[in-house]
Amino acid sequence: MTLDRRSFLKLVGAGAGAAGAAGLPMIGMAAELMPKSGRRVVVVGGGYGGTIAAKYVRMLDKSIEVVMIERNKQFVSCPFSNFYIAGLTNDMNSLTIGYDKLAANHGVKMVYAEVTGIDPAAKKVVTDQGTLDYDRLIVSPGIDFRTEEIEGYDAKTAEIFPHAWKAGAQSTLLRNQLQSMKDGGTVIISMPLTPYRCPPGPYERSCLIAHYLKTHKPKSKLILLDANPDVVSKKPLFTKAWSTYYKDNFQYIGGKKITKADTGAKLVSVEGIEDFKGDVINLIPPQRAGDIAVKAGLVGDDKKWCPVDAVSFESTKHKGIHVIGDATALPSDGPPMPKSGYSANSQAKVCAMNVVNLLNGKETIEFSGINVCYSAISDHESVSIAQVFKLEGGKIKSSATAISPADFSLGKAEHAYGESWLKNILTEMST
Repeated sequence: MTLDRRSFLKLVGAGAGAAGAAGLPMIGMAAELMPKSGRRVVVVGGGYGGTIAAKYVRMLDKSIEVVMIERNKQFVSCPFSNFYIAGLTNDMNSLTIGYDKLAANHGVKMVYAEVTGIDPAAKKVVTDQGTLDYDRLIVSPGIDFRTEEIEGYDAKTAEIFPHAWKAGAQSTLLRNQLQSMKDGGTVIISMPLTPYRCPPGPYERSCLIAHYLKTHKPKSKLILLDANPDVVSKKPLFTKAWSTYYKDNFQYIGGKKITKADTGAKLVSVEGIEDFKGDVINLIPPQRAGDIAVKAGLVGDDKKWCPVDAVSFESTKHKGIHVIGDATALPSDGPPMPKSGYSANSQAKVCAMNVVNLLNGKETIEFSGINVCYSAISDHESVSIAQVFKLEGGKIKSSATAISPADFSLGKAEHAYGESWLKNILTEMST
């Protein structure tokens, strides 16, 4: 499907009057930010996927101009933010990177702005600072939340029931709530149905918060409400950690989909049947692709995720636009590629190669990628799952999987491996 100009204007504001009232710039009115003189790739989003895509396009062909648009001047990693939330690190400095070296070392041009629309027909990106023309567009928008599915959820809910599923202020809020809670209190983590960002993330968070409670507030307890009927990632490892380390202060309950939030009463409700009350409630809502992907019509009929070609990650909705990272709905054979930082990194590299090939009239290459997820089960032990993915019959298939030993014999070593992974991948993104 290709949007004409009229349809695009409807998307970003339902006509000139409405768009002006909403503060969204119109293509005919917004100034051009950077005149395009040669071939240009624009990248939207400076996270695990976008930074790598921008960097690798420039590394593969320096004749292609690359402009990356990001609203923030620093990126804060959600992976490993659970350590900060649980009081195991004092700050988020080790999770934070800037973009200066991407510009200095690779010539990536940075635009710090909010993307408000995309015009696929005109090949323009609209921001609150002006417009940018492109030849190919790579969108790595991350996730946003389907809060409309939770009764009572409004703009203030996350300030009382933090999700902390985007690292930064939300992480600090949840950390502060845990530290302020009286000993003997109840912490509730409510997690959504799959797919969502980082399948093992809520289970890791439960381990680290349970460790915090065991250490600092031993009369307190943690309840993990999983909307899925059972543990969806590393089940034998997490269940053993819970029963071994946290049996006295932790409870897992599967099949509990939250449909209502009451911040005044400090409770969440399961489909109108059962209420759970907590002193601290970490409510992680169901998820979808980032807002700009929805506005630009890149999501599928379900309005949740972005269907893409499994070779080049080109959108099946709009030609010339590629989508990578958490927002994608990859055609898969078997379990899908997880929505993780490592997956986004792998996808970005293959996408960059194929964008360069397409601009140079060359054949695309088939996808081959890996994903490794490290998850902490205590303050000094971690477990992992590693997978190799390849293209087969037009779909992404897991061709090999390895999981940590069930006896945690590599726990300390994998803890170190995980820390090294974070340091290396953030360095790759920022230099």
